[in-house]
Amino acid sequence: MAIAKFQKPMLSFILLMAGMGLREAGVAAFSNNIVCLAWFILAFLPVGLGVMREAWECAMNKEVFSEFMLMTIASIGAFIIGEYPEAVAVMLFYCVGETLQDMAVDKARDNIRSLMEFHPKTAVVIRDGKKVEVKPESVTPGETIEVKPGERVPLDGILASGDTAFNTSALTGESVPRAIASGKEVLAGMIATDSVARIKVTRPESESAVARILKMVEDASERKAPAELFIRKFARIYTPVVILLAALTVIVPYVWSIADTDFVYNFSTWFYRALIFLVISCPCALVISIPLSYFAGIGAASKNGILFKGGNWLDAVTHLDTVVFDKTGTLTRGVFSVTKVCGDDTDTLIATVAAMERNSNHPIAKAITAFAGDRKAQVSDVKDLPGYGMTATAGGDRWLAGTLRLLERENVSYPEELKSVPETIVACAKNGKYAGYILLADTLKDDSVEAVRMLRECGISRMDILSGDKQALVDKVAAETKVDNGYGDLMPEGKVKHIEQLQGEGRNVAFVGDGINDAPVLALSNVGIAMGGLGADMAVETADVVIQTDHPSKVAAAIKTGKRTKSVVRQNITFAIGIKVLIMLLGLLGIANLWGAVFADVGVALLAVLNSTRIFFGRHAKDK
Repeated sequence: MAIAKFQKPMLSFILLMAGMGLREAGVAAFSNNIVCLAWFILAFLPVGLGVMREAWECAMNKEVFSEFMLMTIASIGAFIIGEYPEAVAVMLFYCVGETLQDMAVDKARDNIRSLMEFHPKTAVVIRDGKKVEVKPESVTPGETIEVKPGERVPLDGILASGDTAFNTSALTGESVPRAIASGKEVLAGMIATDSVARIKVTRPESESAVARILKMVEDASERKAPAELFIRKFARIYTPVVILLAALTVIVPYVWSIADTDFVYNFSTWFYRALIFLVISCPCALVISIPLSYFAGIGAASKNGILFKGGNWLDAVTHLDTVVFDKTGTLTRGVFSVTKVCGDDTDTLIATVAAMERNSNHPIAKAITAFAGDRKAQVSDVKDLPGYGMTATAGGDRWLAGTLRLLERENVSYPEELKSVPETIVACAKNGKYAGYILLADTLKDDSVEAVRMLRECGISRMDILSGDKQALVDKVAAETKVDNGYGDLMPEGKVKHIEQLQGEGRNVAFVGDGINDAPVLALSNVGIAMGGLGADMAVETADVVIQTDHPSKVAAAIKTGKRTKSVVRQNITFAIGIKVLIMLLGLLGIANLWGAVFADVGVALLAVLNSTRIFFGRHAKDK
């Protein structure tokens, strides 16, 4: 891909070098000005035609004074005064700079393309007592569909069968599968986890939960306009000023000669100086050093496990004042672990429950069996109670393990304080009496607390957590990380409203998330940051910045890299413009000739490029 992008500049460069070499070597054919001109026009075309076309299109759209027009005029001016190599070099420098910027932009993605991959392609509908596999869009509200364990629900509806547990993380980001009672709503995108579910469809496919998320991403993407590059804004002022000064270079001496008869006006001399002025005015150092600085910033961030999908996002992160986090998989590991076992005989309790859960693929079951290790128990008559838990017989004793609702259903009394525990509880009973509980939690990542501290140092004044998990658990994580606010029990629509509210207050917001459900807010926020190592493909594709290592502290590292890059860009702009203005003044006075100006311009460009490469080796490039 990168090689293909450089094909035209490389061809132009080879022809330019060959032409200069042949002319300097005194090759006979190059003593003919027409042959020489034709050769350098040939070298000019690969890099010049595209820019000239852009200049024409901008002019047709009433943007006459674009950077494309400046490049075109400077190149034509160089050809007119016979400086053919410079005419090619002007455009070549510009195209190399633009190609570097395009390489950064090409890392961008189609915001919504992969979302449809999460939408089931078929649905099993019950018609005339038979199961028929059809496309979801052909199912009408009122019909009943069937979803097997492990399958994704294709359409919104009401649960018509018994209570069933569903993995809702694709929609809510909630870490624990949710038990949905018969008669309650089931949304497209959920996954049945423990039993076959029959669902009475309430909405057509075009209005399903997945379709609504898709529309939100599309709308958010349209509202987020790409950042305009500085050089384009600069050219709107710089280009007309330069063209006016070049025209005045010819006109003012003529007017002066009328007023002062002792002053001899030579049109050719002043026209030549005006063209030299135009050539000198070509901001090569700017057009190559600015995109190169951003490219260097992207490279330095990439080495640190941070992917910016374009130079504009490097600039955008420097304006952030608010960071909003998803919880599960972003600040927390997204993996359950047993944090506490309470009971009179904890070894027997954990061994028995682990034996009951041994054949389950549920995340909680896996956490308990992993914690039990070598502790084993013999169980029989294991029965799964969807939405409640499990029962089994061990050593002649009847065991219950599951939610507090299971104990309530079986009329088993338990300590009242268990209701206020925010973490996930597996409550246990033996022969109708409370026996203890197993406490599980989705633990914080090692650097979550440090990430919040580092963001404070970066000038982030507000941090929130938005999550589909219950409010008590979100409050606990917010307190542990010292985040300002935690908001739980949110669906994607709630997260979108929260981001819109913050933006309505004039805040520049970054959202950091990892789930499919985060796609709308990632697209809507000023900067969307995805945790890419473990995150959903949809979140990664929709985001503007991807943290490839899944460390939340990298968000602060991304902001530091953006600020360092912006600082280098400002240094290059100040230096390049200062030197350029000086050389243009010397050219007007006839002190600087064309090749002296070219040498100075190349020198400025080289220094700007070297300054840009400092981004690779700065301390922020190595932040962990």
